[in-house]
Amino acid sequence: MNFVQKCIAYLKDNPEGYWFKRKVFGWGWVPATWQGWTITAIYIALVIALASTLDKYSSPNEVMFVFALPVVLLTATFLRIAYKTGEPPKWQWGFPKKEE
Repeated sequence: MNFVQKCIAYLKDNPEGYWFKRKVFGWGWVPATWQGWTITAIYIALVIALASTLDKYSSPNEVMFVFALPVVLLTATFLRIAYKTGEPPKWQWGFPKKEE
């Protein structure tokens, strides 16, 4: 079984129905269900939409209040959703061992 197949099997092994599962390497989450992917896509689309409001003539205040502050708040909201609907976070290096 190659690495990609192992990752897919890891994500599909989700009896608790977590929207986000722990990353295989490191700390954090990866979307595991359609709900997780939808939240991630919405987050990315909103960041791109906010970025498109800026141009090279934007003042520093405009950059701060129209882009940076909303992105910080949006990111905090995204992380809160991932924390509430995902596996409890912990450092992981490799696929978890099956408990028998």
